[in-house]
Amino acid sequence: MKKILYCLLLLAIGGVVYLFVRPSQPMQVVSVTTEAIPVDSTADAIQDADYIAYLAPTKADLEREMGVKLGYAPEALWVGAPECPLVNWASDALLDAAREVYPGKVDIAIVNVGGIRNVWPAGDITVGSVFEIMPFDNRLVVLTLTGEDILALCESFVKYGGQGVAGMRVTIIDNRLANVTVGGKAVNPKATYKVATSDYLSGGADHMEALTNHTDKWESGLIIRDLYIQAVQKQGTVRAAVDGRMTIKP
Repeated sequence: MKKILYCLLLLAIGGVVYLFVRPSQPMQVVSVTTEAIPVDSTADAIQDADYIAYLAPTKADLEREMGVKLGYAPEALWVGAPECPLVNWASDALLDAAREVYPGKVDIAIVNVGGIRNVWPAGDITVGSVFEIMPFDNRLVVLTLTGEDILALCESFVKYGGQGVAGMRVTIIDNRLANVTVGGKAVNPKATYKVATSDYLSGGADHMEALTNHTDKWESGLIIRDLYIQAVQKQGTVRAAVDGRMTIKP
């Protein structure tokens, strides 16, 4: 009897070993079945009441924080290329903030139109309004660029239809760069300029590869959205307009 049990045990062990060492067979997909599950208002009826109740205090706190009034816009500030009121405001606000914190002169500011993600209708501007136009945690940097690099940057404006600028004026005629001035003077290719922008754009994003040619990069660590909040609070009444700083003519 003991011999029989011993043999059965050996067979069992051998079977287990075989399962682990035998050559594996390649797996193949036999069939694929898909199902479209719509995610729309019909899903609103499927809610976890306990979870909603759990989140309610946080939701209330967030809504209260986002609803804090910062200022007022008597007219709507819209977004568009090559130039628009809200991007002009954002560019000016960034330049003003950079000049306050940077230990030196700042000549211009660059903001990408695509980075401003909403418009401001006429009326109150709240903390939430600023989050809507700038939902990213991009930070202010100041780059040192040559005039030659500034002109190369403006060539990308020609190709891609303009961007937000402050402290400079760009004129494009018949798809050619016609005139670029900084502080009212023509750009000197051999001179150096200080450019306030975001850490995101400093890496050449949004077709602004010329910004990567900087010879120096000063990092403020300040979130641009916070600087915009401070700008609205400081101004109280927010106004901006198209003033010809980015002009494209046929």
